[in-house]
Amino acid sequence: MNLKEKIVGQLTESMKKGDKIRTETLRMLKAQILEFEKKGAAQKLTEADELAILNISVKKRKEAIELYEKGNRQELAEQEKAELKILFEFMPPQLSESDATEIIKKIISELGATDDKDFPKVISKAMPGLKGKIDGKVVTAIIKNLLSGAK
Repeated sequence: MNLKEKIVGQLTESMKKGDKIRTETLRMLKAQILEFEKKGAAQKLTEADELAILNISVKKRKEAIELYEKGNRQELAEQEKAELKILFEFMPPQLSESDATEIIKKIISELGATDDKDFPKVISKAMPGLKGKIDGKVVTAIIKNLLSGAK
């Protein structure tokens, strides 16, 4: 079952239950998928496309939460957090920082990276395998930390 089918099924269920936040979040996600399909002109969505759509939505929610909390708008931040929780249900399982660190250590040793100048090589090798499984900012921080500690 692809992402769109899961969303449609859960959207119907949430509408029957009267879960307003879940219904709105699923409608938004469905609209983003339909928009992406129209741009692709009859192309079937791949798993990578679905993941990209989810990642964009998650990133928007995280940024909104941060802005609302800075603006002291807790009620809006809480709504965004609820929507974010719903979006995470559709995301693949996330890697822990320690698991990501182990993967990145292997990549660094494979490439023979020794300092910050090797950062672009390491990130370009690491991101394809880690994309969608862990936040890119976390990956960047891990790589910088490991390369600065490798001196």
